[in-house]
Amino acid sequence: MKPKYSRKTGASKRKMRSVPNSLSVVKVDAATAADPQHLSAHLIALSPFGAGVPVRITKRSLDARHGRASWNYTLEDGTLPADSFGEPIHKPVHQAQPVHILGAGPSGLFAAIECIALGYRPVILERGKVVRERRRDLVQITREGIVPPHSNYCFGEGGAGTFSDGKLYTRSIKRGELRPILDALVYFGAPRDILIDAHPHIGTNKLPDVLSRMRLFIESCGGEYHFNTWVTGIERDTRKIRMLKTNDGQRIPVDTLLLATGHSARDVFELLHRSGVALLAKPFALGVRMEHPQELINRTQYRRTDNHGLLPPAGYKLIEQSDGRGVFSFCMCPGGIIAPCATGNEEIVTNGWSPSRRNNPYANSGWVTEIRVSDYPDSAQNPLALMKAQAAVERAAWLAGGGLQKAPAQRLTDFLEQRVSASLPVCSYHPGVTPSNLYEVLPKWVSMRLADGLNQLGRSMPSFLTEEAILVAPESRTSSPVRIPRNPETRAHPQVDNLFPVGEGAGYAGGIMSASIDGRNSMQAIARYLSQSI
Repeated sequence: MKPKYSRKTGASKRKMRSVPNSLSVVKVDAATAADPQHLSAHLIALSPFGAGVPVRITKRSLDARHGRASWNYTLEDGTLPADSFGEPIHKPVHQAQPVHILGAGPSGLFAAIECIALGYRPVILERGKVVRERRRDLVQITREGIVPPHSNYCFGEGGAGTFSDGKLYTRSIKRGELRPILDALVYFGAPRDILIDAHPHIGTNKLPDVLSRMRLFIESCGGEYHFNTWVTGIERDTRKIRMLKTNDGQRIPVDTLLLATGHSARDVFELLHRSGVALLAKPFALGVRMEHPQELINRTQYRRTDNHGLLPPAGYKLIEQSDGRGVFSFCMCPGGIIAPCATGNEEIVTNGWSPSRRNNPYANSGWVTEIRVSDYPDSAQNPLALMKAQAAVERAAWLAGGGLQKAPAQRLTDFLEQRVSASLPVCSYHPGVTPSNLYEVLPKWVSMRLADGLNQLGRSMPSFLTEEAILVAPESRTSSPVRIPRNPETRAHPQVDNLFPVGEGAGYAGGIMSASIDGRNSMQAIARYLSQSI
């Protein structure tokens, strides 16, 4: 029998407090905050709930304005009941109705966990490898410049988020509750600090263990993983997908298909387009990876050099306007690495990540500008037009870099002067960089906007425009250049009743948290669909 859908079944297991706790915010200097024992005694001494009353930290954030860094702690009365830890619902679903999920990234995995909570059996098809095996392929990319097409920084267990830093914040809280996602990540081994940090971060070095525990949980409940498996064809009738064809010759019948293949699965977009499934061209952002010495960013942001390691490596969030378009930083990685994130051997793609301690000597971020559908008039007839334009830039970067995974690069100051750099600073991009004219790699109008935005930054942050900074091209996989339409209420494709596009690849998320929430919410929509079709 098919389980009936109920909101209660799909809800978080967190228990609500019987008595609401009062909250209070206190400010603590950096030296006190750096010593856990001193901090605990200090907070109790400052307890707004009465002399000596213990306190519980519910949120912390760094305030580095005006050159006097301090921490803001939101406290609650520690004697009152706290939120209970929300564990995922463990339910045996070995014999339950299957829900097929394409992709084991954040959307697919949190859809699978919700699938179990709702009494269905998740069957996950992932083109890449188990996370531990995937690591070996990343070493091959870095050392040899050879990209395995189905196991790389974008494809494999955990998706692109696994080796792209592990930032866990989103500006769009209207998508749904953040706490159930964070609770689940802590349950699977992420540090508990992510529950209180204003900008939580796990770190690329810790995410693989979290993903392994998620897989063990899903399999223990009866869910299935099929790695090294990708879809090569679909069979459909007027309103439904009936069968999936895979690379190993399987023909898999499906009742429902949750599509969570990420923003880099171009073959999936092409397959859907050939199969007559409606797609839309979607705006994205294009630019470069910009890297500075971390110490320079610390001095610029903290405006002092005597913090003696008491403050975390500084980050930034920058935005300017150029010719009516946004020019902005993207995916800022303090103490990070620029990574080779191509999914093929004749393209260059850059991204960034940080380990949990963010202790590398460089800071990097994307520096990108808007690409609009109107920039490519043929996109009205060809929904893959922006995807093709994206691929053309990545191919140009490969040619400019000189082959393998060497990336074209320029000193920031030389980029502003439109001259090829005579030499390049040390860079964290390990496959290597080649001095190039980035105006010949990116569309010239993109380069001009990037340069205009940097010049505007220089007026307020002159230290930012330094010859010690390097620009590495391209930062092109900021988001999907294709949107797969879906009905806002049912979350199904308007032409295909049992196709549920989710996450970044479908154009409905931008990062680990929003993708996870979208997968969870979409699984609830699938449950409603299945309960109505009994």
